[in-house]
Amino acid sequence: MKSQIDGHEVFFATGGKEFNPVLPTTVFIHGASFNSTVWKLQARYFAWHANNVLAVDLPGHGNSAGAPLKTIEAMADWLIRVLDATGVAKAAIVGHSMGGQVALDCAGRHGGRVRALALLGCALTIPVNGMLLDPAAANDHLAYDLLNVWGYGRRAQLGVHRMPGLWMMKGGLRIMERAAKDLLSTDLLATNAYDGAGAAVEVSCPTLVVIGEKDMMTSAKAGRALVEAIPGAASVIFPGLGHFMLEEDPDATLDALRDFLIPLQS
Repeated sequence: MKSQIDGHEVFFATGGKEFNPVLPTTVFIHGASFNSTVWKLQARYFAWHANNVLAVDLPGHGNSAGAPLKTIEAMADWLIRVLDATGVAKAAIVGHSMGGQVALDCAGRHGGRVRALALLGCALTIPVNGMLLDPAAANDHLAYDLLNVWGYGRRAQLGVHRMPGLWMMKGGLRIMERAAKDLLSTDLLATNAYDGAGAAVEVSCPTLVVIGEKDMMTSAKAGRALVEAIPGAASVIFPGLGHFMLEEDPDATLDALRDFLIPLQS
């Protein structure tokens, strides 16, 4: 599905179902340098269970045109324009990593448009190591390699893909390699600069924080601090999983999102 936002063509994956504004809508937001394809299992499930799905490609990512936005706040405001363009008054928002920051900021500053919030691999602040920022700024492939190694837990690095012959780490690397020049650097700088403490205390909708026990990008400790900062937030922790839990164990991720979001639709 495509739409015009800010004069640029924007792409949304809808999980294989035609968009129907009468149904409850769930929006999925990807992380830095990634795109909507990371949500393939979760988006398809929700689309085939009485939901509209908008798995967005942020500007300059995936199949969406336009320059990448340089701040988390700008991305959150852009998301509201997406809801306006698609005729959605209120949506559940699911975000991973940088996408979680976008979802958090949106719920904190535009709470009337968000009926539920799920944050995966997210934290109030996500400081980015200079060892990653510097090669990203130089468009050095080392940045992709580091993000890939730090992003996946040890179990995923050893294999365990459900489909024989496939390796999830190589799949994640290919998405980053196909991204536009300077995109990873722009995203990491936005992530590094954002502080979600102000937004967190303003969140008034049901919230779930999903934490990877072995997350090296947003630690389990930082995830628990996020839970404490959001009024009434619930949490689930995945033993042994890293930052990319939606790829490392898509079924467990889907189960957590389904058990949290589906009852809120009734």
